[in-house]
Amino acid sequence: MERIKQALERARHQRDAVHSASMPASRIVTAPGTIQSVTYTNTRVVPSAPGVLRKNKIINSSVDESTITAYNMLRTQVLQRLKEHGWNSMAIISAHNGEGRTLTAINLAISMAREVDKTVLLVDLDLRRPSVANYFGFTPEFGVADFLLNDIPLQQMLINPGIERLVVLPGNCAVTNSAELLASEKMVQLVEELKQRYPSRIVIFDLPPLLSAADALAFAPYVEAALLVVADGQTTKNDITDTLAMLEVTNVLGTVLNRKMA
Repeated sequence: MERIKQALERARHQRDAVHSASMPASRIVTAPGTIQSVTYTNTRVVPSAPGVLRKNKIINSSVDESTITAYNMLRTQVLQRLKEHGWNSMAIISAHNGEGRTLTAINLAISMAREVDKTVLLVDLDLRRPSVANYFGFTPEFGVADFLLNDIPLQQMLINPGIERLVVLPGNCAVTNSAELLASEKMVQLVEELKQRYPSRIVIFDLPPLLSAADALAFAPYVEAALLVVADGQTTKNDITDTLAMLEVTNVLGTVLNRKMA
């Protein structure tokens, strides 16, 4: 617990230490109030196979209408809250692993990207167990940790998985000093650049579980809002209470009840 407190304190001090970082551009062709198409100039396009999306329960043409409707309703409520406060970044969090956090982040990102006036950047910040790329069925050569540790340019990491207006900044390997990296000045620079690059873009961060390590807590001050995912029959009342108590510096939009899959 002492380590978590120290991580939060470091994050608070570093939140104001913001400089600009380099970020590759995508050319966005727009009509008034509408993003008609996106031409990716520095982003690799790696289309996900429909079978992979279907197997991993990611929104696609074969998903039942009730699932799509549920995510669309969640999207509408979240976008309303973000617009109300002028926010454009949010984190998806959970108390523990296995509660549906990453899948919720992916499907919410896809649902938001289907809005004609939004683009979405999904960032895998579970540096201990990156998994977003696995859901889409691709293996990235570089990931977030490479930017933070080895100065690999972002244009070598960004991937469009074949879904219009959605870009993924993946993770590709586990790191041991993840909490320190998430609270580093370079991480702050990256977050601010991602948030400010395009006014129509929503940035979604998939964070590691809050109660397992200091990582998510160290990063929490850098986003405007968070959405808590809880698993039916798995997440306890105490888990929820402890998680919310630790998020005092973050605006929690609400909770998503995720059914456990057979």
